[in-house]
Amino acid sequence: MHFILNPDHTGLNRILQPGKKIYFASDFHLGAPSHQDSLTREKLLLAWLERIRHDAGVIFLVGDLFDFWFEYKRVVPKGYVRFLGKLAELSDAGIEIIVFLGNRDMWMTDYFETELNIQTIRRPRTFVFNDKKFLIGHGDGLGKGDYGYKVLQVIFEGKLPRFLFNYIMPANLGMYLGYIWTKFSWRKKRKPEQYLGDDKEHLVGYSKAVEAKEHHDFYIYGHRHTMADVQLTPTARYINLGDWIWYNSYAVFDGNDVTLTQFKPKD
Repeated sequence: MHFILNPDHTGLNRILQPGKKIYFASDFHLGAPSHQDSLTREKLLLAWLERIRHDAGVIFLVGDLFDFWFEYKRVVPKGYVRFLGKLAELSDAGIEIIVFLGNRDMWMTDYFETELNIQTIRRPRTFVFNDKKFLIGHGDGLGKGDYGYKVLQVIFEGKLPRFLFNYIMPANLGMYLGYIWTKFSWRKKRKPEQYLGDDKEHLVGYSKAVEAKEHHDFYIYGHRHTMADVQLTPTARYINLGDWIWYNSYAVFDGNDVTLTQFKPKD
């Protein structure tokens, strides 16, 4: 079912067609840590997208699709043609795809919307499907702690860095610096992230705080690179989607419940 999304669609209930599902995945980090590793991951993503296309009503890609992404006014990053082509194919077939921007691809502008007909969203947003209320977002900068990143987030999301990258810095140099920065950060990702426990996970705390003010059935995020399914209250769950670096994980809503699982290619 192809959904038309309004700018402010909080509370707008959508009913899935019989047999249709909603899929959620995040943190592909295409481009890292090497071209070959990224290409292998990209092809795996294509296999997953092809497998779910027959029953996908909506596909949410919840941030950090790329390890670094910056759109110049007339230039987009090199590579990822298989992935982008598959998204275009699914979108042209009428499957609704919604992309949340993460901390690695926050500098995405209008390329996905104008070329692929895919809506992009930066902040967490509420959706209602089959009377179930979802709060969905990438997850960076939410909750208590991580104040160093929050300062950088404010700087990076400002107009000045975008202006400097767009109009002052040559595209080749800008992309080079971006990839150098991400390559440096990969030194910390040689093993899977560990779930810190309900009391120490910032996104769990954030979800509990939101739930105390407004009920949601499901809180769905990426960013933490951990597969987590936490019962916040008897009627509210926190789900972290993991990633496609270690887990090849995703979640699926069948119209009634959400299941967190892993993609395993057929032999």
